Amino acid sequence: MTRIIAIANQKGGVGKTTTCVNLAASVAAAKKRVLLIDLDPQGNATMGSGCDKASAETTVTEVLLAEAAIKDTMIFSQQAGFHVLPANGDLTRAEVALINLPKREFRLKEILTAVAADFDFIFIDCPPSLNMLTVNSLVAADSVIIPMQCEYYALEGLSALLNTIEQIRQSVNPELHVEGVLRTMFDGRSCLSADVSQQLKTHFGDKLYKAVIPRNIRLAEAPSFGLPALQYDKRSPGAQAYLVLASELLARQKQKAKTNKKAVTA
Repeated sequence: MTRIIAIANQKGGVGKTTTCVNLAASVAAAKKRVLLIDLDPQGNATMGSGCDKASAETTVTEVLLAEAAIKDTMIFSQQAGFHVLPANGDLTRAEVALINLPKREFRLKEILTAVAADFDFIFIDCPPSLNMLTVNSLVAADSVIIPMQCEYYALEGLSALLNTIEQIRQSVNPELHVEGVLRTMFDGRSCLSADVSQQLKTHFGDKLYKAVIPRNIRLAEAPSFGLPALQYDKRSPGAQAYLVLASELLARQKQKAKTNKKAVTA
């Protein structure tokens, strides 16, 4: 069964795109069929996956506006090992146009019905704001992974995002839930990081991933080469941390499948 997971945080600079690209690469390395959808007009996930956003003839913009088919627009990145639905600055056109379209919140959800069966996991890189693109992501998704830094202001942003997820769940997507919370750019030497990390453990319990993404130079360098960290330097702490995250994600999915199967047969 295909899992559609949005990577979201209304606060920028928390490692959202880095997480989307590197988690997609790590899950693909586990022999899973992966599609990454770039819904951020900056197109950083596109570039970080080894695809040139400037040369793409069609992008997610045309797909959302029914000017192109998703199957014709997806690109397979040999470097990254997964498919990409690319984005560039033109995505702001779709953001504006969607406001006036009927059933605008469901555009992405309806589009994905054409390809969902071809993939095990679909990861959506959301923009760092609450707009129609983010709403489309949350309506289409089964769950949300929330990357966040362990700092004071990150907690404030987290509260706003959780309220948004709850609103979407109550109104148009009752199955939507938080898949997990991921600590990124973690500095174990910082007392603040430790304090915030403890607060997250208290609040989220087993929703908080055991995997922790450290501050890592190789992880920061990889996008400039159009590569996930796993392909840039697989031995780096950043690449290894995302492999641990992928293992944790896959283990959770396997456990959920077993639980659901027992519930059906009971």
